[in-house]
Amino acid sequence: MWLQPDEILLKNAFKLWVTEEDNEYFVLQRRRGYGEGGGGLTGLLVGTLDTVLDSTSKVAPYRILHHTPDSQVYWTIACGVTKEEIVQHWDWLQQNIMRTLSVFDSSEDITSFVQGKIRGLIAEEGKSSLVLEEDPEKFREALLRFEKWFELPPKEKLVTYYSCSYWRGKVPCQGWLYLSTNFLCFYSYLLGAEVKLIISWDEIWRLEKTSNVILTESIHVLAHGEDHYFSMLMHLNETFVIMEQLADYSIKRLFDKEAFQREPALSDPMQITKRGLEAHAKSEQFRTFFRLPKEENLLEVHESFLWVPFSHFNTLGKICLSENYLCFASQDGSQCHVIIPMREVINVEKSDSSSRALTVCVRGKKALRFAEVRDYQRLANTIRSKCGISASPQHSASSEAIRGTCQSLINHFEDNPEDVTLMVGQKDSSKAVSTEALMTVFHPQDVENLDPKMLKEKMKEQSWNIHFSEYGRGTSMFFTRKTRDLIVRGVPEALRGELWMLFSGAVNDMATHPGYYTDLVEQSLGTSTLATDEIERDLHRSLPEHPAFQSDTGISALRRVLTAYAYRNPKIGYCQAMNILTSVLLLYAKEEEAFWLLVAVCERMLPDYFNRRIIGALVDQAVFEDLIRENLPQLVEHMTDLSFFSSVSLSWFLTLFISVLPIESAVNVVDCFFYDGIKAILQLGLAVLDYNMEALISCHDDAEAVTILNKFFDSVTNKDSPLPPTVQQASMSNNDKASHFNVDISELIKEAYEKYGNIRSEEVESSRKRNKLHVIQTLEDTTKQNVIRVVTQEVRFSASHLDRLYNLFKRQHFLCCYWTMKSPALLHHDPSLAYLEQYQLGFQQFSMLFSLLEPWAFCNPKSTLSLWIFRLIDENQDGLVNFKEFCCALDTLYSGSFTNKLKFLFKLHLPPAFTGSPLHIKEQRIQHFTPVPEDSSHLTRLAAFDLPEDGVIRKSPERGRGKVDLQAYLKQWQNEILKKEETIKDLPRINQTQFIQFSKTLYNIFHGDPEEESLYQAVAHVTSLLLRMEEVGRRLHESSSPPESTKPANTAAAESSTQEASTTPENSDTSSSFNSQDAGPDLTELDWSFSFEQVLASLLNEPTIVRFFERPVDIQTKLGQARVAQLKLKANK
Repeated sequence: MWLQPDEILLKNAFKLWVTEEDNEYFVLQRRRGYGEGGGGLTGLLVGTLDTVLDSTSKVAPYRILHHTPDSQVYWTIACGVTKEEIVQHWDWLQQNIMRTLSVFDSSEDITSFVQGKIRGLIAEEGKSSLVLEEDPEKFREALLRFEKWFELPPKEKLVTYYSCSYWRGKVPCQGWLYLSTNFLCFYSYLLGAEVKLIISWDEIWRLEKTSNVILTESIHVLAHGEDHYFSMLMHLNETFVIMEQLADYSIKRLFDKEAFQREPALSDPMQITKRGLEAHAKSEQFRTFFRLPKEENLLEVHESFLWVPFSHFNTLGKICLSENYLCFASQDGSQCHVIIPMREVINVEKSDSSSRALTVCVRGKKALRFAEVRDYQRLANTIRSKCGISASPQHSASSEAIRGTCQSLINHFEDNPEDVTLMVGQKDSSKAVSTEALMTVFHPQDVENLDPKMLKEKMKEQSWNIHFSEYGRGTSMFFTRKTRDLIVRGVPEALRGELWMLFSGAVNDMATHPGYYTDLVEQSLGTSTLATDEIERDLHRSLPEHPAFQSDTGISALRRVLTAYAYRNPKIGYCQAMNILTSVLLLYAKEEEAFWLLVAVCERMLPDYFNRRIIGALVDQAVFEDLIRENLPQLVEHMTDLSFFSSVSLSWFLTLFISVLPIESAVNVVDCFFYDGIKAILQLGLAVLDYNMEALISCHDDAEAVTILNKFFDSVTNKDSPLPPTVQQASMSNNDKASHFNVDISELIKEAYEKYGNIRSEEVESSRKRNKLHVIQTLEDTTKQNVIRVVTQEVRFSASHLDRLYNLFKRQHFLCCYWTMKSPALLHHDPSLAYLEQYQLGFQQFSMLFSLLEPWAFCNPKSTLSLWIFRLIDENQDGLVNFKEFCCALDTLYSGSFTNKLKFLFKLHLPPAFTGSPLHIKEQRIQHFTPVPEDSSHLTRLAAFDLPEDGVIRKSPERGRGKVDLQAYLKQWQNEILKKEETIKDLPRINQTQFIQFSKTLYNIFHGDPEEESLYQAVAHVTSLLLRMEEVGRRLHESSSPPESTKPANTAAAESSTQEASTTPENSDTSSSFNSQDAGPDLTELDWSFSFEQVLASLLNEPTIVRFFERPVDIQTKLGQARVAQLKLKANK
C-alpha cells in the first residue's frame, strides 16, 4: 500500500527494522519479530509496541523508504502486510522510477519527484476506493490492520475504529476496537499474548453503557452467553452510538428484511460509512418527532428564531428541511413546533440582509418569519425550488392570480361536492366507501340538548376553537404546551377524527395519495387469502356491543379497511388487535381517514407490533419493565419477577387500552397516544400500577393481582362523555360497581402526565433499541430450543452438540446475507413458519457448511457429490434443507453403524440424488440449482422464467397475498407419522454407471488416510469379487435361457469399465472430474446390476474398510474447527 510520504528519523530505527534490500534511492525493510526466526525477545517486544502504539510502524511488517545519498532524511512511501505485496511495490519502483531519477541534478528535485509520484498513485487509488473518511491516510492504515488481523472476506466494510481496553476477567488488554458492517472486532497483542475477538452484530443479546467500582464507564456486550466489556475509550458516547446503530442496522436488514431502498447511504452493506449511519439516525429521529412519512430524509438543519404571533416574541430553535416538509422545533423549553408541507407554501420572501430573515407564506393567509438564519439566501432558494416558486418580481402577481383561481375552484366544489371525485381521479365505486364517521351516523349530536354533559362538550369545542384562532388550524398549526393541556382534558367528539389525522401525520399521507384507498379497495375486494379469512372471522368480534358494528354499515366499512391494508402491506397482512383498533378509528374518522390512521399506527407509531411474533409489543413491554424499576421501586421490592407485568400488560400495548377500558374512556387514551406516541401508553401504565400500588403489594399471587387490575379498569369512567347509555360500555354494569370507587379517566391521565411526564421520547427510543436486541435473541433462542427438542429424538448427538450445530447452521444462512441486500437466502427465513422451517439452507449454503462438518473430507463445496447429498437429504424436494434433515445426514456419517453409513453412500448413487448421465450433470448448473419435485408433474412444465428468481419453490406465500395449503401440511405430517423404517431389501439395485461412481466415491473418502494403499486394494478386491459373482449369476441364467448375442459383449464391456474404476484411483480424486467415457455402454443395453446386500456382504469381508468406517470421529473438535473455518471459507471463496 502506498503511503503519503512522511519524514522519519533512523537514529534507533535499525534496532527495530531489518534491511532486506536497498539501492541508491530506496530501502526495503522488515520489522523485527516478523518473518523468519521471529526475532526472539526483541521481536516479542516489538510486536507488543506495534499493537499498543498507534504509529505507522505497526501498520505492516514491511515498508519501503526513500532517501538520497547526500541526505540523512528518510521518507516512508509504502508498506505491506506480506512480502509478496511489498515486493510488487519494490519491483514497480525499480522498473518505473529508478531510470527516471538519473536525469535529475539535485537531491531536492529527486525527492520532490518521488513524493509527487507517490501522491499521484494514492490519488489514483482513491478514485476507486470505497474509503471516504475524515482522515483517509489513517483510515487506510487501520483498514490494512483490520484485513490482516481478522482475515474476513474482502467485501466486509470497515466503518470506524477506536483505541480501548478489553477486559478479560479483571485484567485489561489494551488494543483496538474495529466496527464493521457485520462484525464487532477487537485485537490486542501484549508480550506474546494475542487476543482476537470477532462477534457478528446479529449474535448480540445486549448492548449497553455500564459502570461499576472497577470500571467507571464502559460498554457491555453480551453474546453467546459471554460478557464483554470495553473501556478507556476517548469518545465512549460516540462509540456506543455507532455500535447501537450498526446493531440496529443489522437487525433491521437480516431479521426485518428491510432494504433501505429510499436511503442510498444504507442500501448497500459494502458502502456503509460512519457519516451515512449518523445521517440515517438523524433522519429517523426527525421523522419520529414530526410524524412524517418514511420517505422523508433530513436534508438540512438551520438554527434560527421564529416569530410566534400568539406569544409576541421570537423563539430559538432549528429549521429542519426534508424533500417535502419544512419543520421547526423550539429549543428554549416552550415545546413549540410546527410542520409546513411544501405543497402548502405559496411564496418565500427575503428581508434585508441585516436581520438575515425570510418569510414563508402558507395557504390560509398565514406567514412564518424566520430570523437570524445564517445562510438565509440559500435556504430561501432551496424552499422556492422545492415548491416550484419563481424568485422573479412578476411571480407575486401570477401567484395572486393562481390563488384567485384556486379559491374559485374551492367555492365551486363546496357547492358541487360530487365533482370532487373527478378532480382526484376517483371512480364511481367510491360510492361504496363510507364518507362519514360511524359516530355521526349512529349517534348524531343533538344541538338543542342542553344537559350538563353536552354543555361541557360545547365548552371543550369552544376552547379548541380559541386555540385554532391563536395557533392556526390544519397542517401548519403550532403545537405547544397548551395543545397538550387540551389533549389531556379530552378532545371533543366532533373534532376527534380531525385531530387524530393531524397529530398522527396521516393527514399528509392522505393528501399526497388522492384516490389511493379507493383503488386499493377495488383491487382487494373479492380476493381470498389467509388474511381475508382471519378478517372475516374477527369482524363480529370488534366492539360487538356498539350499535355501529351491529349493522352491515359498520361491518362492511371495517372489512374494506382491513382488507385494503392487508393488500397494501402483505408483510403484516392482518393480525389480531388490528380489528379492535380499526373499529375505534372508524367511529370518529371517515373510512379513508381510518385507513390512513391505521397505516400511521402500524408502520410508524407502533413498528413491528402487528406481526406473528409481535416483536414491537414485546420490546415496549421490556421498556415498560425498565420504567417500573426506575419509577416504582416499592413494587419492584415486593414483586422481584416483573414478567407478570409483561403478560398482563400485553393487551394494553396492542390495543392502546381499548380492550380493557370502556370505549368512552379508551378514546381519551387514544387522543394522548396520537399526540405523544407510545410515551403516553407507558405513562398511563405506570399511573395504573401506582394507583393500585398498595393492593398489588398486599396480594399473594398473580391471579389476585390480575383480579385487582381488572376491577380497577371496570371502575374507570368518563364523567364528561356525551355518549348515550346504548353506546357506553361502563353503564352496563353500574349496579355491580356501585360499591366500588369510580376513577375518572381524565383525572387518571392528568395524574400520569404530572407524575411521569418527564419521561423523554428520546430515552424511550433508545431503550427500544437496547431491548429489541434482547427480545429478538430470546425469540430466536426459543426457536432453537424447540428445534433441538424435535431433532434430539431423531439423532444421537448430545444437546450441547446440537446447540453448536444449530449456531453453525444459522450462521451459514446469515453469511450469505451479510454482503448483499437482495440475497435469496433472506427469502428462506420466515418466522411465521413452523420452527424447523424458519431457517433453511439452499444448495450453495449447504455445500459450504457440509464440507466443513462431514467426517472424511471427501466432499468439497463445488463438487457434484455435494449436489447429490443435497438432493438425497432434501426429503420434500423443495430446494431447501432444514436443520433436521441436515443433522440426520451428519448423524448417520458420525454415529451410524457400518451398514447405515454404507447405505447412505449407496443411496447417493441412486435417483433422485444421482441422475445418471455425466453429460446431464455437466449441463446442470450447480450454482443455480433449481429442484423439481417428482410428485408435482405440473411443475415440470414450468419454464425457468416461471420460477422465483432464486429458483426455490415457495412453501409459504406472503400472508397478505396467498393462501397456505393446510391440507398439504396435514398430509405431510401424516406421512411422517406413518413412515416406516427403510430396510436394506427396499433399496433398488445399482447399475454399472452408478457402481462406477460409487467406487470413485469410496476412493475419494479413503484419499489421504494413513491406510490409503490397503484401502484401495480392498476396494479393488471387492469390485473384482462382485464382478465374478455377477458373471457366475449370468452363466447360470444363460444355461436356463436361450443365449443372446449381445450379452457376452456387454459383460466384457461392463467388466473392463468397472475394472478401470477399481484399478485407477489416481484418476478419481474428485467426483466431479470424470468424463463421458466413464459411463460405459448405453444404460438401455445393460441388464446387469448389484443389490445393496451384495455390496454390503462383499465390503464386510474387508476388515480394513470396516475398521475405517467404524473409526470414531471427535465431534467436539470438528465443530470447533468448523466455526473457525466458516468465515475463512467465505473469505477464500
